[in-house]
Amino acid sequence: MKIALGSDHAGFRLKEALKGFLVSKNFKVLDEGTYSEDAVDYPDFAKKVASDIKDKNADFGILICGTGIGMSIAANRIKGIRAALCLFPEMAKLARLHNDANVLVLPGRFISSELAQWITEAFLNEKFEGGRHERRVKKIEEMEK
Repeated sequence: MKIALGSDHAGFRLKEALKGFLVSKNFKVLDEGTYSEDAVDYPDFAKKVASDIKDKNADFGILICGTGIGMSIAANRIKGIRAALCLFPEMAKLARLHNDANVLVLPGRFISSELAQWITEAFLNEKFEGGRHERRVKKIEEMEK
């Protein structure tokens, strides 16, 4: 499985820690930046990761900024992206099960790298449940037209 990973300057340290974790779990990682703590604009990295998902260059994406809010807003502007800001593993699990989320968004200023790992595992280990949730996801897709 290939994961596209991106952050702004506020999420850089967590991105780097999470990248090492993902590699240790044998995921292929496409690091879309940023590559330092120098100030950057989060929409640039949200667009790169979301485009990787849309263009099928990656299976899932993970985005990190200070709060996760900016990355969520930006990524969800790309057609076909369902980015979910998750603070706990249960949120990540339900984002996959019920919403078929394809991008996990994390708040770099508010969670530890250990919690980020747990959230990421919960997100990547779940599959979309379908059923009644399929109808709701299709309604979201209709809104994109």
